[in-house]
Amino acid sequence: MSDGKTTESRTTARRGGFRLSANLTVAIICLSAVGGMVGASYASVPLYRLFCQVTGYGGTTRTAVNSEGIKVIDRDITVRFDANVSPSLNLKFEPVQRSVTIKLGEVKKIAYTAENTTDKTIYGTATFNVTPQQVGAYFNKLECFCFTETVVKPGEKLDMPVVFFVDPELVDGEETRNVHTVTLSYTFYPTPEGGKPVETTRSNVVKDGSTGG
Repeated sequence: MSDGKTTESRTTARRGGFRLSANLTVAIICLSAVGGMVGASYASVPLYRLFCQVTGYGGTTRTAVNSEGIKVIDRDITVRFDANVSPSLNLKFEPVQRSVTIKLGEVKKIAYTAENTTDKTIYGTATFNVTPQQVGAYFNKLECFCFTETVVKPGEKLDMPVVFFVDPELVDGEETRNVHTVTLSYTFYPTPEGGKPVETTRSNVVKDGSTGG
């Protein structure tokens, strides 16, 4: 009898240890993100990305390599597009169209534009989220300008494409099967000149009515 109780106690202790370890991991990530943003603002974007990837916070979407094997089904969903800019960034940023209605599984390409009406080069990085947040796991981006530094020269207007699809498995989720409208929102923040982002986005330059590569 005592052996059974001892085994049960050990099992409970191990489970408690696993929970404690998981909690400590999340706590460390949170503290690192806060500390990084306070101590070095330029690091806030990569820390935010890491936090979202680990915890699934903020309607984090998935990045898909392609849409092969995804079947288009006869179920409409409306995707709205939102654009925001940090008050410290003098950039005109907006979606070309405010919303589209597509079938689940259908690949769609839309675009945002970023225009610099100042006489100085602007350096910025965009973060994003999807609402309702539980839809993030079904929202797949094939092409996106998020989490890369965008450079907009004086007088330039950039065409910034986004290619995406919404996974048909959305209809199987208990919390998502009744969702018919989602919002994809981007927010631009300034990045320091001469910083070292993972990538630099130039997109398509639109100037004086012409488009270049």
